[in-house]
Amino acid sequence: MSNYRIYVEKYPEFQVEARSLLSELNENLQLELPSLRYLNVYDLFGFSEDLLEKSRYSVFGEIVTDSVTDECDLSGVKYIAVEYLPGQFDQRAASAVDCVRLIDPSAQVSIKSSKLIILPGDTTDEVVEKIKKYYINAVESRVKDLSKLTAMEQPEVTPVPVLEGLTALAEEELAPYCKKMGLAMNADDLREVVNYFKTEGRDPSETELRILDTYWSDHCRHTTFTTELEDIDVEESFMKEEIDGTLSLYMKIRQELGREHKGLNLMDMACIGARYLKAKGLLDDMEVSEENNACSIYVDVDIVNDEGEMTTEKWLLQFKNETHNHPTEIEPFGGAATCLGGAIRDPLSGRAYVYQAMRVTGAGDIYLPVADTIPGKLPQSIISRKAAHGYSSYGNQIGLATTHVREVYHEGYVAKRLEVGAVVGAVKADSVRRESPAPGDVVLLLGGRTGRDGVGGATGSSKEHTEESLETCGSEVQKGNAPEERKLQRLFRRPEVTKLIKKSNDFGAGGVSVAIGELTEGLDIYLDRVPVKYSGLNSTELAISESQERMSVVIEAKDKDQMMAYCASENVEVTYVADVTDRKRMRMFYGDKVIVDLSREFIDSAGAKHYAKATVGAVENRNPFERTVEGEDLKEKIFNNLQDPNVTSQKGLIEMFDSTIGRSTVLMPFGGMLQATETQVSVQKLPTDGYTDTASIMAFGYNPFIASWSPYHGAAYAVVEACAKVVAAGASYEKMRFSYQEYFERMTDRKSWGKPLSALMGALKMQVEFGLPSIGGKDSMSGTFENINVPPMLMAFGITTVDAETVISPELKYEGNKLYLIKHTPLANYMPDVEQLKANWNYVTEQIADEKIVSGYALGFGGLAEAICKMSFGNGLDAKITYDEKELFNYGYGSILVEAEGELDYPNAILIGEVTDGEDSELTINGKKFDIFELMDVNSARFAQVYPDTAEAYNQKLAPAGLEGVKPYKAKKADLKYKGEPVEKPIAYLPVFPGTNCDYDSAKAFRTAGAEVRMSVFCNLTEDDIFRSIAEMKKNIDECHILMLSGGFSAGDEPDGSGKFIANVLNNKEIADAIHALIDRGGLILGICNGFQALVKSGLLPYGRLGMVTKESPTLFRNDINRHISQIVTTRVGTTNSPWLKGFAIGDLHTIAVSHGEGKFVVNEELAKELFANGQVAFQYVDPIDEEVTMESPYNPNGSYYAIEGIISRNGQILGKMGHTERFEGNLFKNIMDEGLEQPLFDNAVAYFRGE
Repeated sequence: MSNYRIYVEKYPEFQVEARSLLSELNENLQLELPSLRYLNVYDLFGFSEDLLEKSRYSVFGEIVTDSVTDECDLSGVKYIAVEYLPGQFDQRAASAVDCVRLIDPSAQVSIKSSKLIILPGDTTDEVVEKIKKYYINAVESRVKDLSKLTAMEQPEVTPVPVLEGLTALAEEELAPYCKKMGLAMNADDLREVVNYFKTEGRDPSETELRILDTYWSDHCRHTTFTTELEDIDVEESFMKEEIDGTLSLYMKIRQELGREHKGLNLMDMACIGARYLKAKGLLDDMEVSEENNACSIYVDVDIVNDEGEMTTEKWLLQFKNETHNHPTEIEPFGGAATCLGGAIRDPLSGRAYVYQAMRVTGAGDIYLPVADTIPGKLPQSIISRKAAHGYSSYGNQIGLATTHVREVYHEGYVAKRLEVGAVVGAVKADSVRRESPAPGDVVLLLGGRTGRDGVGGATGSSKEHTEESLETCGSEVQKGNAPEERKLQRLFRRPEVTKLIKKSNDFGAGGVSVAIGELTEGLDIYLDRVPVKYSGLNSTELAISESQERMSVVIEAKDKDQMMAYCASENVEVTYVADVTDRKRMRMFYGDKVIVDLSREFIDSAGAKHYAKATVGAVENRNPFERTVEGEDLKEKIFNNLQDPNVTSQKGLIEMFDSTIGRSTVLMPFGGMLQATETQVSVQKLPTDGYTDTASIMAFGYNPFIASWSPYHGAAYAVVEACAKVVAAGASYEKMRFSYQEYFERMTDRKSWGKPLSALMGALKMQVEFGLPSIGGKDSMSGTFENINVPPMLMAFGITTVDAETVISPELKYEGNKLYLIKHTPLANYMPDVEQLKANWNYVTEQIADEKIVSGYALGFGGLAEAICKMSFGNGLDAKITYDEKELFNYGYGSILVEAEGELDYPNAILIGEVTDGEDSELTINGKKFDIFELMDVNSARFAQVYPDTAEAYNQKLAPAGLEGVKPYKAKKADLKYKGEPVEKPIAYLPVFPGTNCDYDSAKAFRTAGAEVRMSVFCNLTEDDIFRSIAEMKKNIDECHILMLSGGFSAGDEPDGSGKFIANVLNNKEIADAIHALIDRGGLILGICNGFQALVKSGLLPYGRLGMVTKESPTLFRNDINRHISQIVTTRVGTTNSPWLKGFAIGDLHTIAVSHGEGKFVVNEELAKELFANGQVAFQYVDPIDEEVTMESPYNPNGSYYAIEGIISRNGQILGKMGHTERFEGNLFKNIMDEGLEQPLFDNAVAYFRGE
């Protein structure tokens, strides 16, 4: 076996990344580089020459798109080679190893990947250094030395010392010791440690001290929130009486609940509202359990079973919001990705399947030139873009619909990024077992392996940071591996699995020490059993590493083998790592050596008590809702309002996130025929096996400018805003449940303590007056960088259930309808008028239920002017309104602009205008006419500089040359009939590969059509797993009628290309023979998205046979916009030469969801001509307005040559397409025109075998 280095470079036609990087460097660094080359470099260890050659174009490159060479001439040029730091997870290299092992399952290889940027030879050294500084984030990467070819760095295990002398520390030595050891705890905490170990009669090991430091960090124990507030006062201002009154209400509730003896702190203030409302009988739907990783409520779910009968089932709806502010600040991609990964695992540990997500972030000025970045900080545009890529990459891979995304802009977020993910999961209540662990039970560790990523993450996020400290944070950043977490999602979706689990915890802050340590009072944990990514980890690293995608479960010892078998069937690594004991101590062993021996009581003491005093600062007596929008006249003001950073369209950001995965999306992020009116909520149906219209609806509220003026008002209006958005979409606010997200500066004095206190009082008042409890939340209290602070924040996430049938969307619908403002008038002290809001919202809910209100928009950052503009965008309908210009741009939180089909007779419903014919696409405001399309451009142009929402197609041709006069082949109907005996219930086989995420959606589509669905997971943890999986897959193909390759991200779409893992499986001789036999007996094959990519890259399309790919073959490649894109497109039928297309007519239009990063169909002109002539072009993208084939973005979302969306094999039995036909059912995509949403491919396949 030998070691090799290979260089992979795209051919010119495919250099999308290189062109994008060149443009980025020239724009952001003010350079004039004429060109650059961008290569992937792979260092290969343990390869034979034969294995290298077999892998060259099946793993590392593709014969159609790449040059793969053993040398790269770097003479006469400047270059920068970049690799990950040792210990950082490299998904590209990991996926490459997985693909190589498909070629040779016994191969013992390792791989390192890196990037190589080659610059022109005359590039100055100054420019090279400038690019290095911009391109390399020292937290995760470093310059690579190309003169060396060395295997993975395997540092020796550093012995964990006993901290001799710690118990002898004098009082004045405590603070310096904390600093020397880099502890998050302070001297008071360390004094508790010293005293404890004195009673133990020994000094602690370093592992014990690090574990305590982790447990007692603000991240884990909420130090700031549990600090005792000894003295509270309120400064004189017009709000003093109001805030004093709410503090008195708080004290009264404490007394009423018998909590006077409990700590008076921010945590009590945050939780007491829910306690009070529960005591009043207003929270009877909350699940009460010692497992509390996510908010959990009982809901009724109406389900139609396979027999068409309606049943009502009791489900648990679980929701959680999570921040990753510090990790995202220093390593945006990984920090944001694991923000979502961590949020998912919280409801997942509660056994819920997570199906819905929102993302809310905060940034400074993303338009600021890179040169003006504060020293020690990453540029705001880089943080914003890379974080968006990280979060979307993780969510898109794991298969989570993210249907509401918003970035909030405020100069304070230069101090530290705001990165919030909110997720919703659900599980049938009787599938969940909740029991306390008992001595003799065992603890299993499921999922990913442990590395150094995330070591110290909990303590790092709890620290204030400076320019110097940011340079040493690399090990604190966690790395995400979404395909691994997807496997855990599948495992926990099986009720036979969840019924074995007594208790579960996910791995987040603190790693093993917390995720396992918190499960019960007495534990013996065996650190040497913990599976590792690489050797060299010592016991401290094993104990506190925050490596992701891991779960711990407690089961009875008798169930261990069964649980391990379930894990094996889902390709999940599982290890028995701990025993439950009756000792009330957490002990950790490494072999025979006891490394940790701590009493549970001391761990849970959370260190020293902390004390503080708080002063709620004076509130300036001014109207916080008035906004001054610059402009000489109304037109200029309207334009400037639409260009406000918090009003501008964020389409180029939002469409990076898969919004349709899960077959559950009730409202798309943008609606109307033009997909241009943004929605304000996330609405998803619950993940049932049968049909349901029960959906969860979630919204958030927060305005940093109001909160900066008064945190008290800011929190109150956060609740009001979330409620108004939900009401405007057709749901009732009355059963909403909340989870708050607090984010504040580091607490340094009375005034700083007064900010979160004031916010919590404002929120408490809303909870009590509306009767809407907050049953969970997350605090992050270190939003300070040197002298810059984040704005005060209490963000409210509100959720409830709704019948999807009643949901409405905000785009204007019909000519002649009336426009009313359901107006909220705040009280004299600018607080919400709760009674008025209740009446207003109930009225709106009633009118929507009666189908009198057909669209609604809750007023936000841009006031009424924003609302009417954005409502008009979606369908381009004309509208006329008249309203006081002084109030057009003011904040109007709680108010809702509605479109009504008749007159509304209600005191607070103010008639302001009407919807007109739409022929001119004009919006008239106070007599001034505005072109709607110009307004749309104004609203989106500036943001598109950072987040492009369209791209020019690389190839502009609509049809290959030489087709004039060529009549496409039309198959005879008899040739499209099944030749075998009719089959009433054909078998559809859906293999599940690492990274597959459309399996449930596809299975549901086939079941609904009448097929029997079989699935098997392709396991590849061991050599035996691979052989077993191949045999199982062959057997299923031999027995099935239909083979479907579902969508997803095969092995994360790595290494550098989609579908490679699946294509390598298909080309296995046993599988290939089975597939050919399936085709020969008249079977059907379907590949959607990732499945289409695999069909093309294996040769099954367009050739109908495997093993026929050449350099001249077509391929699917990176979108021209160079990012993932998720939206709805219109496609036109181009042929009917397939059983899949029975009943279609050439020219039929369908409205289909797309979601992909590599969907551009690339084909040479000669082969394209052949495909058209053979009648193999199944679908093409069209402009929905003129219904003509188009190369124009966004209608052709990826730049596919000749607008090809899908093709068939010559015999019609194989269909591949990018659009997700499987993602639609009734009452989904309700803000998209409903014509053509149903594309009956699955019904056609079943009918084919039935002989219909």
